[in-house]
Amino acid sequence: MVFNSSLITVPELVEALNDNAIILLDCTIDKVGKSLKGKKLELIPNSYFFDIEGKLSDKKSKLPHTLVSPEVFEQEMQKLGINQNSTVVLYDRWGVYSSPRAWWMFKVMGFDNVYVLNGGLPTWKKSKKPIENAYTKPLKVGDFKANFRAEWIADKEYILERYKAKTVDIFDARSKGRFVGLVPEPRKGLKGGHIPHSKNIPFEELLNGESYVDKETVESIFQAQKPSTDEYVFTCGSGITASILAFGSHLIGQQKIRVYDGSWSEWGMDELNLPTEK
Repeated sequence: MVFNSSLITVPELVEALNDNAIILLDCTIDKVGKSLKGKKLELIPNSYFFDIEGKLSDKKSKLPHTLVSPEVFEQEMQKLGINQNSTVVLYDRWGVYSSPRAWWMFKVMGFDNVYVLNGGLPTWKKSKKPIENAYTKPLKVGDFKANFRAEWIADKEYILERYKAKTVDIFDARSKGRFVGLVPEPRKGLKGGHIPHSKNIPFEELLNGESYVDKETVESIFQAQKPSTDEYVFTCGSGITASILAFGSHLIGQQKIRVYDGSWSEWGMDELNLPTEK
């Protein structure tokens, strides 16, 4: 099964659900200061849990949400019953929040038949579709294979080599207040401000409530920042909302896309003393 766009609608998903190759993944994580823990679990039927904060974050890292190794990712996807010929559909219970992060993770790991459900669970519910209250258990182990693609990821060394020369466009998904250092960071031990020469697109600008705005609006938002290169690097607090921008740029045809996995949780560390602007 191949959809026309990486961003799919509820009607498109409903029409495709009779395809046995479809794998539905709930990619929900908590937001900063907001949690769904303790609330009744509501899911699209036959969903598995894509555990970003648990099994799919490197626990050896001091940074939040750090990408796991290809070996770990491969093993976890096989446990979810994902095969090389699967069609993976991602959603989250907020609408659009962490599902684009999961999309980026699959891209890094060399898997392209992956899609994001626009509006996630809230739009599914508004469409009066059925809900389940428990995850599905895979019937057998899948044959998923990870093929790590370094061209989808940036680290601090990559940025340090390029930000001065402006050979990449760096987009920061945090709020304007955090970007200019007027609002304190939610994580302790971090400076205020941003990576020099980066541009600010708060991730909410690409969303209309729970869903992405139309492609024309996404295009105009990016063009308003006057990008000057053919490669975009995305950053935020911990690599989650940066992926909302990354996916948005993909929707309008951007080819060279990297997410800075460490994001401000790393760059803003006092002890690293990396260059910053306010």
